[in-house]
Amino acid sequence: MNLLQSNLLSDSLSYIDIIKAYAISYIPKIAGAILFYIIGSWIINRLVLLLKKILFKRNYDPSLQTFLVSLVKVVLTILLLISIAGILGADTTAFSALIVGAGVAIGSALNGTLGNFAGGVMLLVFKPFKVGDMIEAQGITGVVTEQGVFNTTVLTAENKTVYLPNGALSTNTIANYTTHGSLRVDITMAIAPDMDIEKAKKVAIQTILTHPKVLQTPAPEVNALKVGDGMVTLAIRPYCVQTDYWDVFFGCTEMIKSAFEQEGIHAPTPHRIIINK
Repeated sequence: MNLLQSNLLSDSLSYIDIIKAYAISYIPKIAGAILFYIIGSWIINRLVLLLKKILFKRNYDPSLQTFLVSLVKVVLTILLLISIAGILGADTTAFSALIVGAGVAIGSALNGTLGNFAGGVMLLVFKPFKVGDMIEAQGITGVVTEQGVFNTTVLTAENKTVYLPNGALSTNTIANYTTHGSLRVDITMAIAPDMDIEKAKKVAIQTILTHPKVLQTPAPEVNALKVGDGMVTLAIRPYCVQTDYWDVFFGCTEMIKSAFEQEGIHAPTPHRIIINK
C-alpha cells in the first residue's frame, strides 16, 4: 500500500468516525422529534375535534366554525413545528421573531380589513342579530340578508342592498326590531283642535283592529301626542310581525283617514296670518 492509498484510507476512516459521531448525537434527537410530532399531531387533532363539537352544540355560524377550527389547527401546528425545531437544536428565537414580524407587517397592511374581520367574529359569536332580523345601525334600517365575516348585508325598505362593515357595526349601537317577535308601528295623524279626542281615539282603534295583519296582542294604542299649533296630534300604535311592518303602516294610515272622514273627524285647517304694515 503506497502513501496515497494510506492517506485515502485514513481520510475515509476519519469521515466515518465523524458520521458516526453525528449519528450518535442526532439520532436520539431525530427519534424524539418524530415521536413528539406524532404525539403532538394526535393531541392537535383531538383538540380540533373537541372544538368542532363545542361550536356545533352552541349553534355558531357554519362559516365561523370552519374559520375558527382552521385557525386553531394552523396555530397549533406552527407551535408544534417550532417545538420540533427546538428539539433538533435549531434556534427557535429566529423563527419566533420571523413569525412576529410577519404578523406585524400583515396587520399594518390590512388594518381596516382585520378590524372588519374581528368585528365579524364578535358579531357571529355574540349574535346581536341573525339573518332575517330587521335592524337599525349606522343610519340604515333594513332586513339582514347575509352575515359575513367582513361585511353584513342589509336590504332596506327601498329595496336597496347596503353593505355594512363589521368593524364599525360591532362597535356602535344596533337596534334589533325582531328580538321580541313583534314590532310597534308608529303612525301620527293630526285632527282639528275642536274635534272630540276620545271619539277619534275610539274610531282609530276600531279601524286598525280590522286590518288583517295587525296583532290583537299586544293591543294597539292611540294617545294624544301633542296639542298645539292649531291641531291635536294623535300617536297611533298598532303591532305586527316584522315582515308586515310597511303593509300595516301604509294600510292603517289610509284606513284611519277614510274612517275619520266618514265619522266627521276633520283634519286641521291651515291658517296664514298676514300683517299689514
